[in-house]
Amino acid sequence: MIASVEGTVGAVAADSLVLEVGGIGYRVFAAPAVLSVARPGSTLKLHTHHLVREDLQALYGFRSADELGFFELLLTVTGVGPKVALAIVGSRPVPDLQLAIIEQDQAMLVSIPGIGKKLAERIIFELKEKVAAAGVAARSAGGTGGAGEGEVVAALQALGYSLAEARDASRAALAEPGAGEASLEERVKAALRTLLRD
Repeated sequence: MIASVEGTVGAVAADSLVLEVGGIGYRVFAAPAVLSVARPGSTLKLHTHHLVREDLQALYGFRSADELGFFELLLTVTGVGPKVALAIVGSRPVPDLQLAIIEQDQAMLVSIPGIGKKLAERIIFELKEKVAAAGVAARSAGGTGGAGEGEVVAALQALGYSLAEARDASRAALAEPGAGEASLEERVKAALRTLLRD
Protein backbone atom coordinates (compact mmCIF):
# COMPACT_ATOMS: atom_id res chain seq x y z
CA MET A 1 0.00 0.00 0.00
CA ILE A 2 1.32 3.42 -0.95
CA ALA A 3 0.57 6.19 1.52
CA SER A 4 0.59 9.70 0.19
CA VAL A 5 0.27 12.79 2.36
CA GLU A 6 -0.55 16.32 1.27
CA GLY A 7 -0.08 19.26 3.58
CA THR A 8 1.44 22.67 4.15
CA VAL A 9 5.18 22.98 4.60
CA GLY A 10 5.78 24.40 8.08
CA ALA A 11 9.58 24.46 8.13
CA VAL A 12 12.53 23.10 6.17
CA ALA A 13 15.75 21.79 7.79
CA ALA A 14 18.95 20.30 6.34
CA ASP A 15 17.62 16.70 6.23
CA SER A 16 13.87 17.01 6.81
CA LEU A 17 10.81 19.20 6.67
CA VAL A 18 7.71 19.69 8.78
CA LEU A 19 4.49 18.92 6.91
CA GLU A 20 1.35 20.23 8.58
CA VAL A 21 -1.70 18.04 8.00
CA GLY A 22 -4.97 18.75 9.78
CA GLY A 23 -3.28 21.06 12.29
CA ILE A 24 -0.58 18.53 13.23
CA GLY A 25 3.05 18.90 12.15
CA TYR A 26 4.89 15.78 10.99
CA ARG A 27 8.67 15.68 10.59
CA VAL A 28 9.45 13.99 7.28
CA PHE A 29 12.98 13.03 6.25
CA ALA A 30 13.52 13.66 2.54
CA ALA A 31 16.19 13.83 -0.16
CA PRO A 32 17.80 17.18 -1.05
CA ALA A 33 15.78 17.31 -4.30
CA VAL A 34 12.56 17.40 -2.26
CA LEU A 35 13.90 19.81 0.34
CA SER A 36 15.20 22.26 -2.28
CA VAL A 37 11.69 22.87 -3.68
CA ALA A 38 9.85 22.90 -0.34
CA ARG A 39 8.98 26.43 0.77
CA PRO A 40 7.32 27.26 4.10
CA GLY A 41 3.64 27.96 3.49
CA SER A 42 3.51 26.03 0.20
CA THR A 43 1.46 22.88 -0.35
CA LEU A 44 3.40 19.65 -0.86
CA LYS A 45 2.36 16.08 -1.60
CA LEU A 46 4.71 13.24 -0.65
CA HIS A 47 4.60 9.46 -0.84
CA THR A 48 5.65 8.30 2.61
CA HIS A 49 7.22 5.35 4.39
CA HIS A 50 6.48 5.09 8.12
CA LEU A 51 9.35 3.40 9.93
CA VAL A 52 8.48 1.95 13.33
CA ARG A 53 11.11 0.46 15.61
CA GLU A 54 11.37 -0.12 19.35
CA ASP A 55 13.36 3.08 19.80
CA LEU A 56 12.25 5.15 16.80
CA GLN A 57 9.34 6.27 14.66
CA ALA A 58 10.14 8.25 11.53
CA LEU A 59 8.54 9.31 8.27
CA TYR A 60 10.44 9.33 4.96
CA GLY A 61 8.95 11.27 2.05
CA PHE A 62 9.36 10.90 -1.72
CA ARG A 63 8.18 12.72 -4.84
CA SER A 64 6.86 9.60 -6.55
CA ALA A 65 5.62 6.09 -5.89
CA ASP A 66 8.65 4.80 -7.86
CA GLU A 67 11.07 6.45 -5.45
CA LEU A 68 9.13 5.08 -2.46
CA GLY A 69 9.04 1.57 -3.93
CA PHE A 70 12.77 1.59 -4.63
CA PHE A 71 13.50 2.94 -1.13
CA GLU A 72 11.51 0.05 0.38
CA LEU A 73 13.32 -2.42 -1.87
CA LEU A 74 16.68 -1.05 -0.69
CA LEU A 75 15.62 -1.54 2.94
CA THR A 76 15.49 -5.30 2.29
CA VAL A 77 19.27 -5.33 1.68
CA THR A 78 21.38 -6.40 4.66
CA GLY A 79 23.19 -3.39 6.08
CA VAL A 80 21.06 -0.75 4.34
CA GLY A 81 19.16 1.41 6.79
CA PRO A 82 16.75 4.23 6.01
CA LYS A 83 19.41 6.97 5.92
CA VAL A 84 21.55 5.08 3.40
CA ALA A 85 18.49 4.09 1.33
CA LEU A 86 17.36 7.74 1.29
CA ALA A 87 20.85 8.85 0.18
CA ILE A 88 20.77 6.31 -2.66
CA VAL A 89 17.26 7.23 -3.85
CA GLY A 90 18.07 10.93 -3.62
CA SER A 91 21.31 10.66 -5.58
CA ARG A 92 19.93 9.94 -9.08
CA PRO A 93 16.71 9.08 -10.93
CA VAL A 94 15.42 5.61 -9.96
CA PRO A 95 15.84 4.09 -13.48
CA ASP A 96 19.54 5.14 -13.45
CA LEU A 97 20.05 3.40 -10.10
CA GLN A 98 18.22 0.25 -11.18
CA LEU A 99 20.21 0.06 -14.41
CA ALA A 100 23.44 0.48 -12.42
CA ILE A 101 22.45 -2.44 -10.17
CA ILE A 102 21.52 -4.67 -13.11
CA GLU A 103 24.74 -3.77 -14.95
CA GLN A 104 26.74 -4.24 -11.70
CA ASP A 105 28.07 -0.68 -11.86
CA GLN A 106 29.79 -0.49 -8.46
CA ALA A 107 31.43 2.84 -9.30
CA MET A 108 28.08 4.62 -9.47
CA LEU A 109 26.99 3.25 -6.08
CA VAL A 110 30.36 3.96 -4.42
CA SER A 111 30.11 7.59 -5.61
CA ILE A 112 27.11 8.05 -3.29
CA PRO A 113 28.13 9.32 0.18
CA GLY A 114 27.87 6.55 2.78
CA ILE A 115 28.29 3.69 0.28
CA GLY A 116 31.53 1.74 0.40
CA LYS A 117 32.68 -0.98 -1.97
CA LYS A 118 31.44 -3.86 0.22
CA LEU A 119 28.00 -2.34 0.66
CA ALA A 120 27.77 -1.61 -3.08
CA GLU A 121 28.62 -5.26 -3.80
CA ARG A 122 25.95 -6.42 -1.34
CA ILE A 123 23.29 -4.13 -2.84
CA ILE A 124 24.05 -5.40 -6.34
CA PHE A 125 24.11 -9.03 -5.25
CA GLU A 126 20.91 -8.95 -3.20
CA LEU A 127 18.84 -6.88 -5.61
CA LYS A 128 19.96 -8.83 -8.68
CA GLU A 129 18.85 -11.97 -6.84
CA LYS A 130 15.38 -10.48 -6.30
CA VAL A 131 15.04 -9.59 -9.97
CA ALA A 132 16.20 -13.08 -10.98
CA ALA A 133 13.71 -14.70 -8.58
CA ALA A 134 10.87 -12.62 -10.03
CA GLY A 135 11.86 -13.74 -13.54
CA VAL A 136 11.94 -17.43 -12.54
CA ALA A 137 8.50 -17.16 -10.90
CA ALA A 138 7.05 -15.59 -14.06
CA ARG A 139 8.65 -18.24 -16.29
CA SER A 140 7.29 -21.14 -14.24
CA ALA A 141 3.83 -19.55 -14.16
CA GLY A 142 3.82 -18.79 -17.88
CA GLY A 143 5.49 -21.97 -19.04
CA THR A 144 7.54 -20.19 -21.71
CA GLY A 145 11.11 -21.03 -22.49
CA GLY A 146 12.47 -17.57 -23.36
CA ALA A 147 12.40 -14.28 -21.55
CA GLY A 148 8.85 -13.14 -22.36
CA GLU A 149 6.87 -10.08 -21.40
CA GLY A 150 5.66 -11.63 -18.11
CA GLU A 151 9.24 -12.14 -16.89
CA VAL A 152 10.29 -8.59 -17.73
CA VAL A 153 7.14 -7.17 -16.09
CA ALA A 154 7.77 -9.26 -12.95
CA ALA A 155 11.40 -8.12 -12.82
CA LEU A 156 10.40 -4.45 -13.16
CA GLN A 157 7.73 -4.85 -10.48
CA ALA A 158 10.38 -6.35 -8.19
CA LEU A 159 12.33 -3.11 -8.75
CA GLY A 160 9.36 -1.06 -7.54
CA TYR A 161 7.53 -0.09 -10.75
CA SER A 162 3.75 -0.26 -11.02
CA LEU A 163 2.15 -2.96 -13.18
CA ALA A 164 1.13 -0.41 -15.85
CA GLU A 165 4.63 1.14 -16.05
CA ALA A 166 6.25 -2.29 -16.18
CA ARG A 167 3.94 -3.49 -18.98
CA ASP A 168 4.50 -0.36 -21.08
CA ALA A 169 8.29 -0.53 -20.69
CA SER A 170 8.33 -4.28 -21.37
CA ARG A 171 6.29 -3.89 -24.56
CA ALA A 172 8.58 -1.08 -25.75
CA ALA A 173 11.64 -3.24 -25.06
CA LEU A 174 10.15 -6.27 -26.82
CA ALA A 175 9.41 -4.11 -29.89
CA GLU A 176 13.11 -3.26 -30.34
CA PRO A 177 15.05 -5.08 -33.12
CA GLY A 178 16.62 -8.33 -31.94
CA ALA A 179 14.52 -8.51 -28.77
CA GLY A 180 13.33 -12.03 -29.62
CA GLU A 181 16.77 -13.53 -28.94
CA ALA A 182 17.61 -11.34 -25.91
CA SER A 183 18.06 -12.79 -22.43
CA LEU A 184 15.93 -11.69 -19.48
CA GLU A 185 18.70 -9.42 -18.21
CA GLU A 186 19.09 -7.77 -21.65
CA ARG A 187 15.32 -7.22 -21.91
CA VAL A 188 15.11 -5.74 -18.41
CA LYS A 189 18.00 -3.38 -19.27
CA ALA A 190 16.19 -2.36 -22.47
CA ALA A 191 12.97 -1.76 -20.53
CA LEU A 192 14.83 0.37 -17.97
CA ARG A 193 16.30 2.42 -20.81
CA THR A 194 12.78 3.14 -22.12
CA LEU A 195 11.78 4.27 -18.62
CA LEU A 196 14.80 6.61 -18.57
CA ARG A 197 13.61 8.24 -21.80
CA ASP A 198 10.13 8.94 -20.37
